[in-house]
Amino acid sequence: MEHLDFPRDMASLSQEQLRELVADMAKRWLAHDGLWFQAVERAYGLDEAIRLDAEAWHGMTRNEAQRILRLLGAERGGGLDLLERALRFRLYALINEQEMEREGDDALVFRMRTCRVQEARRRKGLPDFPCKPVGIVEYGGFAETIDPRIKTEVIACPPDDNPRDYACAWRFRLPQADL
Repeated sequence: MEHLDFPRDMASLSQEQLRELVADMAKRWLAHDGLWFQAVERAYGLDEAIRLDAEAWHGMTRNEAQRILRLLGAERGGGLDLLERALRFRLYALINEQEMEREGDDALVFRMRTCRVQEARRRKGLPDFPCKPVGIVEYGGFAETIDPRIKTEVIACPPDDNPRDYACAWRFRLPQADL
């Protein structure tokens, strides 16, 4: 059986093929996450699956943030500028439409305009996945790993029942005293 020589095999790909490969890897990661969650939900119920998912995301989001910091050659403590840059390198950024805007010097608003998870559920006629408890762990942990001074708040996230033109939104604040 032949082993792949990734440096050589990847070097033979075009820029477009490399982009497609990276996006496809992010989709594979998300599919695995979803299948894992569904298996846990079938075995233990929704509440326990959400609890265990949040526990897994506690480690995953910090690991992802640390790896992005290393990739960017950045140190923790870079404030909202570094957080904004780092959010662009998350796996989600490759497969979901997202936007960010600043609210003055001390706040960054992040909106997930489209979410593959929620879109898939809607196509199947299912209600939104109630991801808020996991999102609090995920986004809060990511921001805290980038800069421990950053505070994270939920603007809206399922199961919140309010009309919106985005899947979820988060506000990251750097207290004025820390600017």
